[in-house]
Amino acid sequence: MRLTTKGRFAVTAMIDLALREHTGPVALAAISGRQQISLSYLEQLFGKLRRHELVESTRGPGGGYSLGRKAEEITVADIIVAVDEPLDATGCGGKGDCMGEESGKCMTHDLWAGLNAKMIEFLDSVTLKKLVDEQIAKGVSIEEQPVKRAISSQPVVKPIKVTAPNSVFALGNAFTK
Repeated sequence: MRLTTKGRFAVTAMIDLALREHTGPVALAAISGRQQISLSYLEQLFGKLRRHELVESTRGPGGGYSLGRKAEEITVADIIVAVDEPLDATGCGGKGDCMGEESGKCMTHDLWAGLNAKMIEFLDSVTLKKLVDEQIAKGVSIEEQPVKRAISSQPVVKPIKVTAPNSVFALGNAFTK
């Protein structure tokens, strides 16, 4: 039993978001660049996280995502369940019909079901705040200045002055002179 990239990427992105949300909404493009996760993949994951109210989105310039609840109220299990990550080690998907509908459970069904319960119990005991605190303790660098978005670093070019006539009458007058 192992966690797939969907669950790992969702947890990683949520840690990144929680580390930086004090600067305002965090753009998915910024998370994508820092964590080397495809932007389109992040968009899919954050759509699911938003539907489960783990994140909130802000539209427009300077927009992005912020946590939908406090980091200490979000568990790793919440994140994994939100992105539809299967947490099941049984061969039957927890249905109890490992050997076919008539034969019932396999001999190891209860073992794997117990493992499922322990995994969920463990992931439910780890909060996003704990993971963020661990990253800060490791010395992860967090840029203090919020990233400016939707503002060009290029100076605004003055409009070109047009000396052409702006109406039919002005055009006629220009030819009569």
